[in-house]
Amino acid sequence: MRICTSAGILILAMTGSLADETIDNSIRPESRADAAPAEIRMASADIDTSLRPVLRPRSIKTSESPVMEQEADQRFQDWVETFRPRAQAQGISAAVLDRAFAGVTYDANIIRRDRNQSEFSKTIWEYLDSAASQTRISNGQSALRKHDSSLNAIEARYGVEKEVVVAIWGLESAYGTYRGNTDIVRALSTLAFDARRSAFFETQLIAALKILQSGDTAPRDMTGSWAGAMGHTQFIPTSYLDYAVDFTGDGRRDIWSDDPSDALASTAAYLARFGWTKGQPWGVEIKLPDDFDFQLADRKIRKSATEWSRMGVVGVNGKPVPDHGPASILTPAGSGGAVFMIFKNFSVIERYNAADAYVIGVGHLSDRIAGGAAIQAPWPRGDRALTLKERKEMQQRLTARGFDTQGIDGRIGPLTIDAVRAYQVASGLTPDGYASLNLLSRLR
Repeated sequence: MRICTSAGILILAMTGSLADETIDNSIRPESRADAAPAEIRMASADIDTSLRPVLRPRSIKTSESPVMEQEADQRFQDWVETFRPRAQAQGISAAVLDRAFAGVTYDANIIRRDRNQSEFSKTIWEYLDSAASQTRISNGQSALRKHDSSLNAIEARYGVEKEVVVAIWGLESAYGTYRGNTDIVRALSTLAFDARRSAFFETQLIAALKILQSGDTAPRDMTGSWAGAMGHTQFIPTSYLDYAVDFTGDGRRDIWSDDPSDALASTAAYLARFGWTKGQPWGVEIKLPDDFDFQLADRKIRKSATEWSRMGVVGVNGKPVPDHGPASILTPAGSGGAVFMIFKNFSVIERYNAADAYVIGVGHLSDRIAGGAAIQAPWPRGDRALTLKERKEMQQRLTARGFDTQGIDGRIGPLTIDAVRAYQVASGLTPDGYASLNLLSRLR
């Protein structure tokens, strides 16, 4: 679970083939504040069948000799000794540190996973095809029936619809099937030892040690993804400390148990903490009038459903959308794909993972689990996602033409989307902000 904001989405795909959909792969896009409007970054899990944040090749061969890895482990052990006083200064006891690091060694595979970033992308419709597949819907409905009593109690206590909680569970760990089996202390200490993101991962490691000190779990039972996300709904340690709950009343906040009650309640508590409104949809699919000004399809522009209706915006059934409060228009694939009217609950799900595709995936999967219809509008399936090199080229070409993206990093965030819109307006194109291959070809 990440806590950040995003104006768009970017999905990086596996370099190998995807696992059979019938085993209901986990899907979890990486949260990014700077991603592209029709794509979302993915990250890896510990298991080949998962689609969790940055997907990797199925096998990652080491380029390091055993001697090099032994040397790295010695430096790691030295780092652990320098880390101990920092941990103790933050309240971690020597006994907890001894237990947590007993037998823990450097894991070179974790670092290889962290480094192995693919530049190949996946479109939002390909992502949603899996996120809300018939298998995932059916399995979600089965999970809903199996845990109906607990989920009803969770919904009653926290005011978050049980279908939404189950949908997050489905995307995070395929309903508990793929929770990750990596030793969290080993993973986080390896990443904290590494220089690339040491400050972030040391903070997570301290939080993990505080969890162990509280007695909620034991060191070797604290398992999860290679990047530190844990349990049925993949809490990172700092989020666990802030939001996890003991729903079963056994004195432990056990998100690792085969019984998912604490994990599901913790997810509901998290959403409730950030302002979930029961009865309000995350969003609804809509139809736009032919003369719609796509410059109004901006998260910063909010109007009531009644106001949008006066402008000719209707639901896919042709009727005005019920007024659920201020709403924005979202066009994740530009003017050529499905369009949504999104409400406050969209931004609440965003606190769990800020990628638009993830939020749409959770929202749409929850709707389908509850018996709702599939997305009606066609997607521009003839399009493909831009590669990293192409995204950088687009930024370079836009900036050279006077539409400054304020950076050439291959990340299609709000500034680049604004530059795309400005270029589209100047060129007499539909200003939907969609960074497509067709737009890049025109720039060329």
